[in-house]
This record gives sequence, structure tokens and C-alpha cells, in this order.
Amino acid sequence: MTTVEVPHGSRSVVLTVSAVVEETADAKSIVFAVPDELRDKFAYKPGQFLTLRIPSERTGSVARCYSLASSPHTDDAPKVTVKRTSDGYGSNWLCDTIAAGDTIEVLPPAGVFTPKSFDHDFVLFGAGSGITPVIAILKSALTQGSGKVTLIYANRDEASVIFAEELRALTEKYPTRLTVIHWLESVQGLPSADQFAALAAPYAEREAFMCGPGPFMDTVHQALQNIGMPRNQVHAEVFNSLSGDPFADHTPVEVSDEEAADAATVEVELDGEVHNLTWPRKQTLVDIMLAKGIDVPYSCQEGECGSCACTVLEGKVEMENCDVLDPEDIAAGYILGCQARPVTDHLKIEF
Repeated sequence: MTTVEVPHGSRSVVLTVSAVVEETADAKSIVFAVPDELRDKFAYKPGQFLTLRIPSERTGSVARCYSLASSPHTDDAPKVTVKRTSDGYGSNWLCDTIAAGDTIEVLPPAGVFTPKSFDHDFVLFGAGSGITPVIAILKSALTQGSGKVTLIYANRDEASVIFAEELRALTEKYPTRLTVIHWLESVQGLPSADQFAALAAPYAEREAFMCGPGPFMDTVHQALQNIGMPRNQVHAEVFNSLSGDPFADHTPVEVSDEEAADAATVEVELDGEVHNLTWPRKQTLVDIMLAKGIDVPYSCQEGECGSCACTVLEGKVEMENCDVLDPEDIAAGYILGCQARPVTDHLKIEF
């Protein structure tokens, strides 16, 4: 049994694992018990993820992000689904070690891979364990909206299909609203952009959400571009391994008098509230907001998870690492708050 008693930072909490469900030979779901006093802190949106602190003999711990496969609209408790990867320390440790009754340190839900509304139709793409945030959106759309949902789901073979029974039950329950299209590499080979474009063509007017390995995502992006789907209708979830420690408390950066005198100003809108702040050139947007006690959304602070994504309405920033954003996202004004530093003297930003 693994036991964690005290969290390593003020943002994280220790949760008890209430159940471990074997989904396939190499994938397990971990269900968490959330005590009543943490219900508000762990309220989440479909498509968001949790960051888990996994013990490591070499480094003390590693931080890994796992999507919530549960929906707050259909499931009693939050659960993440983890698929074992050959070189994945975190996924192997969880699949081999974690059991009901264990405790593990967790950061609150984060991420922006979630629909703003369920009042329209969706086309969803998942590959392998990329189904996890996608099925949360799928279940929420079916129960909270009235539109149609089509899922295009790629796997190696039939035995690799995570949530096969759940998807079968949902198609029976919503026969006129849900369509599931399976793509099995063992039968059809690797999909091409042209093949996915042919499957997605009837749904070009819908909103698209996708999650899966990099090559799969590239293929879907190309397919949707081929059928003329506008870029603002396409949403992708990308995870990279975190090298830092997002569980450590944030340390305010010291600002010299010279830096303060040269600071930019920024108007930030978050959750309907507007904050007017000074922004020293060497600090990130997340830095200055945390220093003012503002509850800014962030997780990794490395530019790898997208939790702090926001939009520049006026002004210009520079970013050290923004690989999680597509060039089209950046062109549309999206930035990462944990990487953004001001270039212009005044900026206006919206979360």
C-alpha cells in the first residue's frame, strides 16, 4: 500500500483511491474519493485533467497529467484513465502499484479542453488513451445538450478499445444522437488524412475535439483542414511530460526599482472580473497575478499543459516555450500565461 499523508504545497491535496478498474490489458481507471470539504475545489469541467505526484526513487517524485474520463454530469466520482506505455515511468508505476485504499497527492482540475456550450453538434476524435477527455465531453454532450455526437476512435486492435462496453451502451441509449466509428489499425492500417477527411466530411459544420498521439493529431488536423473546417471550431488536447515540480508553492520574483520603473501595464479579465496590474518585463503573467493573490488558472508553469491559455486583445508578448499552441492559435492571439512576458507598454488580456 502506498500512503501519502501531507501535501507538498498549498495548492495540492491528498486523495484516497476508492477503486481501480481494469479497462484493457494495459489501461486502468483510478477513481478518487473526494471529501465534502473539497467538493468545490475539485469541481471540474468535462475534458479537464488532474496532475498526480508519483513517487520516484531517483528524483523523489514526478508530476504527470492524466485526463478525467468521468463527466461531472454523469459520474459520481472523478476518475482518470491511465494507459501503460513502454517507456512511461508514471503510467507503469500507476498500473503496477496503485490500489483501492491508497492515497496520492493531486492538484485540482485544470485545462481548457472543454466545450463552452453543449447546445450544438460535435465530431470527436480519439486514439488510444486519447479517448479519456473525449468520452467525458461525449457523455456530457449527450446528457446536457440535444445535439448529435459522432466519435471517430482509432486503436491498434479490438482488444485495445478502452470503454468499449460503455460506448456500446451509450449508442443503444442514444441511437439517433450518437454515432461511433471505430478505426482499427489491425484491420484498416494507419489512417491517412484523406481517409479521415472522407469520414469527417459530413460533419464539417460541427465543433471538433481531438486527443491522441502526435501523428494521429497531425492527421486529424490535416483532414479537417482538407474539408474546410474553420480553425476556431477545432480543439486539440496535447500532453507533454513535466520536468519541473508543479506541486511546489510559487515563490514571488524579486523586482528591482529599475525593473519596476520600466514595467508594462496590463488589464486582465478573469471570470468576469477586471484587474489592472503593473507587469515587470522579466516576469510572466502568471507570476504577477499570483503575486497579487489572484486565482489564475495554471498547472505546470512550463508551457506544457495549456491550463493558463488566454487571449491577447491588445498589445504584444514574447514566449519562451509555446509548443503546446498551434501556429494558428498564436496567430489568433492565444498565449500561455506562464510563458508570456510583455513587449509593448500596455496590454489587454482575457482568460
